[in-house]
Amino acid sequence: MAAIKAHGSLMSTATTRVLTTLYEKDLEFEFVAVDMRAGEHKEEHFLSLNPFGQVPAFEDGDLKLFESRAITKYIAYEYADKGTQLICKDTKKTAIILVWMEVEALQYDPVASKLVMELGVKPLIGKDTDTAIVEENESKLAKVLDVYENRLAHSKYLGGDCFTLADLHHLPTLQYLLGTQTKKLFDSRPHVSAWVADITARPAWLKVQAMRNKH
Repeated sequence: MAAIKAHGSLMSTATTRVLTTLYEKDLEFEFVAVDMRAGEHKEEHFLSLNPFGQVPAFEDGDLKLFESRAITKYIAYEYADKGTQLICKDTKKTAIILVWMEVEALQYDPVASKLVMELGVKPLIGKDTDTAIVEENESKLAKVLDVYENRLAHSKYLGGDCFTLADLHHLPTLQYLLGTQTKKLFDSRPHVSAWVADITARPAWLKVQAMRNKH
C-alpha cells in the first residue's frame, strides 16, 4: 500500500491540481475517491483529514495536509529529487516562481473559478448560467491574460524557462475553460495560446485526464 494517499473528487479542480503534481514527480500514491454527492466530505472520518470538509485531503505517512497549493508545495520540496523539478534551488529564481504562484491564486483563480462554475458546472447540474457574471468575469480574465501575454512574450513559462508549480496550478481550471466560450480569450493571445498548448499536453496532466475519463 502506498504511503501517499490523495483523497478527493476527480471533478474537483483542487484535487486534480494535487494529482498532477504527484504524477509530475513520478510518485506512487493511492487515490481515495470521495463521493461528494453522498456527502462523504462532511463525514467524521474525512473531517479528521480536512476540518473544513473540502477536497482534497492528503496523507504522507504520519503527515496529514489539506489545501491543494500547500500540498503541491510540500510534494515539490519533499520530493525535489524525483521527477520534474517544480521548484528551484536558486532563491532569486524561486522568488519569481512564488510571485507567479501568487498571481495564479489571487488574480487568475478567483475569476477563472467563477467562470468554471457558470459555464462548466451549472450546465452539468441543470442550472441556468448567469450571463452577467460570465460577462463581468470574462472582462476581468482578459485583463489578467493581457499581463500573461506580456510575461510569456519574454519567458517560455510564467516562472522562467522551465515548467514549475506556477504553471501547473493553472491546469485544472484552464482545462474546464477550454471547453467553453472563454477559450477565445486564450486563443486570441498568441503567447498565452502557445503556453496553454504546451502545458495541457504534459504527460502528467494527460494521466489525470485519463483518470477523469474512466469515472
